[in-house]
Amino acid sequence: MAVFTGAPRLEEIAEGVHAFLQPDGGWCLNNAGLVVDGGTALLIDTAATEARTGRLRELVAGTAPQLPRLLVNTHSHGDHTFGNHLFPEAVVVAAERTRQEAVRTGLHLTTLWPDVDWGAVEPAAPQITFAEELTLHVGEQEVRLRAFGPAHSSCDTVAWLPERQVLFAGDLVMNGVTPFVLTGSVGGLRDAVARLRTLGAVTVVPGHGPVGGPELLETTERYLVWLLDVAEAGLAGGAATRAAAPAPPHRALAA
Repeated sequence: MAVFTGAPRLEEIAEGVHAFLQPDGGWCLNNAGLVVDGGTALLIDTAATEARTGRLRELVAGTAPQLPRLLVNTHSHGDHTFGNHLFPEAVVVAAERTRQEAVRTGLHLTTLWPDVDWGAVEPAAPQITFAEELTLHVGEQEVRLRAFGPAHSSCDTVAWLPERQVLFAGDLVMNGVTPFVLTGSVGGLRDAVARLRTLGAVTVVPGHGPVGGPELLETTERYLVWLLDVAEAGLAGGAATRAAAPAPPHRALAA
């Protein structure tokens, strides 16, 4: 896999569909998305800090005919939601369980890394919620939201654009980053990814790391199956089994 480097940027990955990418995809360096059609726009997730969301806003303003009136949160974690309030024009949409978790946790993430320059972030919980599925229309484009969970978190939403065959997978899928279930379920994440494979996506935007194709789903699923097998073998043998991967330093957030 090519090294994922460079400044945060907005890349068009299909007609009217853009991915906001933040190398190197490590802790809190998440991806987001922008869908533009018919003079309207939809944003998928924001970023962790005021500065990074400010850059996202600049790029969106330079690309879309008007700032998004709808903002979808794929899950509650702060790297995807702390910038919600910096798009005051937008109504925030999420699964009901995602809203519940967001309200419950608030800005807790900032207490884990108090030395990060978070800026003026503040909670902005979703205003419109749904149970399992919801279809949004951006011009002529259908954006189908589907909730899963517990998986990566207590509830994760993907945004599927069937006409463009683009899947914004949120943190159900990561590329070049070890999958983890901070507030979710390994088995639930495995099952969610297996179901995503049935969509037939050509382009997959992971929650972290570079954009790829359906191989990202396959790689994630294989890893989770392996992880469960290792855990089962460890339990059967009466031994504690642990697998870990080093994480990039969080100080990159300050950039």
